[in-house]
Amino acid sequence: MQSVPVIPESAPFTLEQRAWLNGFVAGLLSRGPVNPIAAGAAAPAKETLRPLTILFGSQTGSSESLAKLAAKEAGKHGFAAIVMDMVKFSIAKLAQEKNVLIITSTYGDGDPPDNAKALHTALHAPDAPRLTGLRYSVCGLGDTNYIQFCQCGKNFDAQLEKLGATRASARVDCDLDYEAKFATWLKAALAALGSTEATAAAETQSEISNLKSELSSPATGHGRKNPFPAPLLCSRVLNASGSAKEVRHVEFALEGSGLVYETGDALGVFPQNSPELVAELLTTFGCDGEEAVPVPNGSTTSLRHALTAHYDLGKPSPELVSRFAAPTSGGGATTATVVLHLIDVVLARPETRLAPVDFVRLLRPLQPRLYSISSSLRAHPGQVHLTVGAVRYEAHGRARHGVCSTFLADRCTPGSVVPVYLHSNRAFKLPADPAAPIIMVGPGTGIAPFRAFLQERRAIGAKGKNWLFFGDQREATDFLYRDEFLAWQRDDHLARLDLAWSRDQAEKIYVQNRMIEQAAELYAWLEAGAYFYVCGDASRMAKDVDAALHKVVERAGGKSAAQAADYIQSLQAAKRYARDVY
Repeated sequence: MQSVPVIPESAPFTLEQRAWLNGFVAGLLSRGPVNPIAAGAAAPAKETLRPLTILFGSQTGSSESLAKLAAKEAGKHGFAAIVMDMVKFSIAKLAQEKNVLIITSTYGDGDPPDNAKALHTALHAPDAPRLTGLRYSVCGLGDTNYIQFCQCGKNFDAQLEKLGATRASARVDCDLDYEAKFATWLKAALAALGSTEATAAAETQSEISNLKSELSSPATGHGRKNPFPAPLLCSRVLNASGSAKEVRHVEFALEGSGLVYETGDALGVFPQNSPELVAELLTTFGCDGEEAVPVPNGSTTSLRHALTAHYDLGKPSPELVSRFAAPTSGGGATTATVVLHLIDVVLARPETRLAPVDFVRLLRPLQPRLYSISSSLRAHPGQVHLTVGAVRYEAHGRARHGVCSTFLADRCTPGSVVPVYLHSNRAFKLPADPAAPIIMVGPGTGIAPFRAFLQERRAIGAKGKNWLFFGDQREATDFLYRDEFLAWQRDDHLARLDLAWSRDQAEKIYVQNRMIEQAAELYAWLEAGAYFYVCGDASRMAKDVDAALHKVVERAGGKSAAQAADYIQSLQAAKRYARDVY
């Protein structure tokens, strides 16, 4: 069967025009009736199409990709589906809708993604309209390693119901392995919203399996389910001697992979657990490591290899905590609820012996880690570079190590092969116009995508001005990529380079302080069409930078707080304010 070409978002068409063209091409290919409004395959003849709006809230592109796949699937089942970015969708428009699917990620401490903030705020406003004519279902994407798991999806679900909308099918909260849950949710949601009778059997397990397969397998080549074994080219420390940090520059070879990335994308890395931690668990359970156990992909391997490469030995699952928990004499709190890692839970009750097969069934799958790519493919053909901060600390009397960061730092040497895949980040791209100015704020390892941006702009001969805010603890030891950035400053590829060192003086100075110091010029750049980018820590830095940006617009633009908020929202809607925060 021929695949239906999709008009790319970058094409100069409105959403409605693009949907019409997609339906028209689908009709030509199928030689069936043409559906001029559905974004998926042509609908069966003599069928009344149900309107369906699919809204996505996405920071890195995952929700957007799933929304487009949902539209394609809906088109097969009697819906005229359109996909909308939440940043372009008002609550007044939502009040006019009949059928809506919401697919949204969660960012930071339970926050909505940037493109969902305005709609999220409007829904929770005291004057939010009643939505009694709306039927909806919500799919939340998240990571159970975060306390506020899928909180944004939960908020949308609860508030829509509070405003009188009807929940057509139950919300689903998806972890990093979302394929099965998403596929089942989508089939249930489409059925609840009124799939046509001819396709009401879409709930069959075979169709769900087909959709899961489409979700998890790339059309061609390597992806998350089929990672590329990338040879490590180099791993070197960027900090000078005496630094309190260990940040590494890591390079992988991509020759022969067929992988092509754009600046702003991320690289997924599949790590392995520490051999010492694995050995400690084996000793605790009295195992030799050769016991046969199942792994998440359905195969069987040795217990040692399963604990090394397939299961998460960090945050314990609730089921494991419950199994090992020891109630106190007064009931309630347990010794296991206050610890951070699986090893703490196990060592707190070493007398709790489980068969290896039963033990691994209580473990979460070991997930890949995403790192912002710090190179341009044009500048470094056949390579991909990362900027990785090694995580090391002590808690509860034990040394702790970041799983992937110390895997790369301590156990990978040149020639080591590491499974990797590319993760597209559609929301964090350079301007289409190379003459547009850009402002980049990236302290610490947040510098990664901006090294890539500057390499790319140099490689394509972009004429737009570049301004970088960078900072860390000490200039002498923590000026990452010092020689590259100073060279770019000398030849004016960097029109401005503002630096902030928090420990070089009594008063701590951060990138947000430098922004406010340069408020007049920063605002002038924005007025001249500059794009504003932020990369780094979501919990504090990104929020402080956002607050500083509001203050810059207020002071330099002579605006009230409300006017500044509207100004910044307009930047986000125009995709001129983008964040890659974690």
